[in-house]
Amino acid sequence: MADLVPSTSPQGESDQPDHSDRPSAWQRRDHAGGAGQPGPSSADDVDDGQEKPSRPAKKGSFWRELFVLVGIAVVLTIVIQTFLARVYVIPSQSMEETLHGCAGCTNDRVLVDKITYRFVDPEPGDVVVFRGPEAWGQNDFMTAEPANPVARFFQSVGAMFGFAQPDEKDFVKRVIATGGQTVECCDEENRVLVDGDPLDEPYIFWQPGRGNTQEPFGPVTVPDDHIWMMGDNRNNSLDSRVQGGGGELGAVPLDNVIGKARIVVLPPQRWQGISDHDPQQSVLSAPVWQTAVPAGLGLLGAFPTLWLGRRLLGRRDRD
Repeated sequence: MADLVPSTSPQGESDQPDHSDRPSAWQRRDHAGGAGQPGPSSADDVDDGQEKPSRPAKKGSFWRELFVLVGIAVVLTIVIQTFLARVYVIPSQSMEETLHGCAGCTNDRVLVDKITYRFVDPEPGDVVVFRGPEAWGQNDFMTAEPANPVARFFQSVGAMFGFAQPDEKDFVKRVIATGGQTVECCDEENRVLVDGDPLDEPYIFWQPGRGNTQEPFGPVTVPDDHIWMMGDNRNNSLDSRVQGGGGELGAVPLDNVIGKARIVVLPPQRWQGISDHDPQQSVLSAPVWQTAVPAGLGLLGAFPTLWLGRRLLGRRDRD
C-alpha cells in the first residue's frame, strides 16, 4: 500500500494550474448575451442577425372589411332617410319656378327635412312633401314599377339616394291654409282668399300658354288636422282644388305629411334654399315702414330721457 507523498510546493499553494485570471463560464455567457443578461442557452436561441419574416395577411380580409363598411353605410343611409332627411326628385312642373322638373330635363333634387314636423305642424307657405290621400289620383312622383326584380331593386336604391324616382304616391306642394281656415278663389285682383283676406303670393308662376287667371273654387273650410295644398305653377298643378273632386276631399291629413323641403341639392347650378314665404302673414301684418315706427319713437325718446337723467344727477351732487 503506497504512502501518501507530501507536496513539495510551498505551504498554501496547489500544484494545479492557476485559472483565476480566466473568465468563468457565467462571465463568458454574460459577455456573449450582453451586460447583465444571460447568454443563449442553446443553439436555437442564438440570434443569427436576420429578422424573422412577418406573417402574411390573411387572404380575403380586405374584402371582408370592405363588405362591413358598405353594410354600415347602407344601414346608416336607411336610418337617416327614414327618420332624419331624404333626397327627392322633382319630376313635374307643378312647383315651377320654385322647384324645377319636367320630362327629359335635369330635374331638381331636394333635401326633405323629416324632423321638424315631429314637433310642430306645417304652416302657411311651407313647401311640403306628403303621401297622397286615397282620394287623390294622379301623382307627382309615382312611376311605373319595373317588372324585372333586378331593375326594381336598383330603382329602390336609386330612389333612396335621390337619383331615381320612388314608386311611392308622393306629392310636393305649398301649404295655403290650415285646419279650420276657409279658403276660396278669388277676389277682384285674382288673389286667393283665406278667411276673407287676400294672400300675398310672389312665388306664383304663370306658365306660358296657360293664362294668368286662376280658376275659381270654394269657399272650402279645411277640416281640422288637415292642410290645403296648392302648386306654385298655379295653372298647371293638380292639387287640393281638383284632387279627390275638390272641396274637403282635396285637403291633406297631417298624418300624411312626410317632411319639409329645405334645400335644392342638385344640380349644382341650382343650389339654393327653398322659400317658405308666409302668404297670410305678409297681408295681415302692417307694412314694413309702420313696423319701424315704434323703434323710431323709442330711439327719439331715449335722448331727452338721458339728458333729463344727467340733469337730475348733477343737481343731486351739488346738493
